Amino acid sequence: MEKKKMATSCDIDVHGIARIEGEGALHVHIDDGELKNVELEIFEPPRFFEAFLRGRGFEEPPDITARICGICPVAYQMSACLAIEDACSVQVRDEIQTLRRLLYCGEWIQSHVLHVFLLHAPDFFGLEDAVELAKINKSAVERGLFMKKMGNKLMEVVGGRAIHPVNVRVGGFYSAPSKGDLQDLVEDLKKALDYAIWAVEWVAAFDFPDINTSYPLVSLVHDTLYPIDYGTVASTEGFNVSPKEFLDRIVEEHVARSSALHAKLDGETPYLTGPMARFNLNYDRLTPIAKQCAEASGIERDCRNPFKTIIMRSLEVVVAFEEALRIIDNYVAPDPSYEQVLPRSGIGYGATEAPRGTIVHRYELGKDGLIKEAQIVPPTSQNQAAIEEDLKNVIANNMDLDQEQLTNYCETAVRNHDPCISCSAHFLDVDIKR
Repeated sequence: MEKKKMATSCDIDVHGIARIEGEGALHVHIDDGELKNVELEIFEPPRFFEAFLRGRGFEEPPDITARICGICPVAYQMSACLAIEDACSVQVRDEIQTLRRLLYCGEWIQSHVLHVFLLHAPDFFGLEDAVELAKINKSAVERGLFMKKMGNKLMEVVGGRAIHPVNVRVGGFYSAPSKGDLQDLVEDLKKALDYAIWAVEWVAAFDFPDINTSYPLVSLVHDTLYPIDYGTVASTEGFNVSPKEFLDRIVEEHVARSSALHAKLDGETPYLTGPMARFNLNYDRLTPIAKQCAEASGIERDCRNPFKTIIMRSLEVVVAFEEALRIIDNYVAPDPSYEQVLPRSGIGYGATEAPRGTIVHRYELGKDGLIKEAQIVPPTSQNQAAIEEDLKNVIANNMDLDQEQLTNYCETAVRNHDPCISCSAHFLDVDIKR
């Protein structure tokens, strides 16, 4: 990149930045060549879902919480189901859990592909959006859209529809797809897997800034599988705990600049969830083809460069297609398609891996099955403080860039983590003062 010298004193205002969900502002203050302050301000209106859930029946959270997000509804549904089942001392059969994993694979595919091809890749070509990307590489965008279509198709067949699936219930599913319904998807899934393998090679060739992070990484881990639908919570700092113990470790606090709570380990340490955390903590659990792709891409197995999360997301698309094909090949429809769950007084916890990171639910039920308290900790509230750390790192190491270049770096640094701030199309105001 050709560097253009930044003016000694300047203001940068960028309005209506697309390719990210939500609304907010980034305030940067530099004085005499020294970075004084970075604040990622989020001013989306509160959603109140935890309050909505109080007094509702214990079977309602999967349908209610799915409405939190149209891109990752399954993450909310699966975490809610695990937490309610935990409170009611119910563990579903392996066949049901496997079908849940298949549904979740569909969500990972459509969400990750949307981010990689339509939201993030244009940054690496200096383009405004995916429309401009299609003008210079139509084939890449077409392949991305085909992969996303197959993710949506999985969600439709297993979940009933691609947005806010209606087939999920506490204890399992209202009905299970037949082997034939799933088998009809196999040929297109294989084609999409080939595209996903190509996508890893494509993004690995992008030009990445040399930026590394040091904050702790946190994700679910599993004995044998790459974590998607359940597991214990581990970190690069060495802990491996239950979802309950993890919630005991994090402290959520309100900060004036954000309507999203900030979560920190022990109330002090920013940490990151999401693809970089999963990749670092679960490299050895990558599926066979995904591991081959990782090795061929040249990405380090302990990569801490947030700009390379686009490679990690692409590898997870390979994981999801491999897992979907494996599950379909061995599929036996659960009969019945759900476990009977009876209400009881108790507290339950559930954690799964949304595309953007670990999501944790906690519910307290009365003996009548009504929800007394609900707590939902989404990835973005956990990641916001770490994203600010990234911004400080990026700005401190690039103060010699001109206004436009530094602004683009800041926007990309935020987009690296695909924060789901809300379901709108605009995110960022950038205000840099020197």
